[in-house]
Amino acid sequence: MKAVTWHGKQDVRVDTVDDPFVQEPTDAVIRVTTTNICGSDLHLYDPLAPFMGVGDVLGHEAMGQVVEVGSEVGDLRVGDRVSIPFQISCGHCWMCRQHLYTQCETTQVREQGTGAALFGFSKLYGEVPGGQAEYLRVPQAQFTHVKLPDGPSDDRFAYLSDILPTAWQGVEYAGVPDGGTLVVLGLGPIGDFACRIAQHKGYRVIGVDLVPERLARVAARGVEVVDLRDHEDDLGDAIRDMTDGRGPDSVLDAVGMEAHGSPATGFVQKAAGLLPRAIAAPVMKEAGVDRLNALYSAIDIVRRGGTISISGVYGGAADPMPMVTLFDKQLQLRMGQANIKRWIPEIMPLLTDADPLGVDTFATHRLPLSEAPAAYKAFQEKSDGYVKVQLKPEL
Repeated sequence: MKAVTWHGKQDVRVDTVDDPFVQEPTDAVIRVTTTNICGSDLHLYDPLAPFMGVGDVLGHEAMGQVVEVGSEVGDLRVGDRVSIPFQISCGHCWMCRQHLYTQCETTQVREQGTGAALFGFSKLYGEVPGGQAEYLRVPQAQFTHVKLPDGPSDDRFAYLSDILPTAWQGVEYAGVPDGGTLVVLGLGPIGDFACRIAQHKGYRVIGVDLVPERLARVAARGVEVVDLRDHEDDLGDAIRDMTDGRGPDSVLDAVGMEAHGSPATGFVQKAAGLLPRAIAAPVMKEAGVDRLNALYSAIDIVRRGGTISISGVYGGAADPMPMVTLFDKQLQLRMGQANIKRWIPEIMPLLTDADPLGVDTFATHRLPLSEAPAAYKAFQEKSDGYVKVQLKPEL
């Protein structure tokens, strides 16, 4: 089959690889009909390269049709239409019973000290072949799936595997009070969806970014926006001027380690990437630092007694945190990878023909799988209006 594979920093290719097959009784195999490029994939494209291996199949946002099942997959059947959550979880361990599916005790990658195994996301999370491919093997398939109705196009359900539940959890974790204000830092796919969800819940929403196309998309839905290019040195003051001088109730950091600026830590990330992989990976795990501009901005912007919700991915083990400010402002922080199936019952009723969240028109680009290398490059460069990319193995 054809699949998107990693070959080095900023080097992905479409190769022919072995077809997946059922290896365990709890496995299933799906024919992928739509798979997406996620902002998290760009971390593997560059800063997390030391944890990648040549030939690793990328991608963790896939949906399609079941073509093969093992003997212990519950009520999953050949022919079922499914979305595949990015984390692999059993559904019956202690963590799964707490709805903490990203911490599944059955699939935890203990040799790396990390949580549940993830599709297409490096040695840190199990090096499981990902979904940017014609077919995908799904371990723990008795739980690692969301059944979908026939009929609506893939656009309706293409974001259930990651970004829509991730944005939903981010807004939930933000703890915005009734009638409160949420600032969303970063208007990429997750930040964009977070604005839509918060708006749907009746909150005042202010979105911050520096990419014109992203600002325009969110503003077109009636969300207030702040262009970071106009307020790079006074963002906190600008937001406080909009919020009675005290700041918003909550801030959602949808940026993570790829925050604009922070040249010193950017240099450290690049320097680690130049080391031999056997040395670079331990260095990144023990002494890695992130570009923390977005998080520092969140801490500055949020009102005293407010909440910061972190959906953007951070990977540094030695990140300096301003604990004095966090303590003095009496802030709450909530964070973590989204527990996808925890939020599906709340999201599915919104995926109707009325489409209140605008999922049917959310993608900016729909491309054949063969164009993945060019799409990765354009997505990283934020060029040509790239916000959300769908890859279609069948095109």
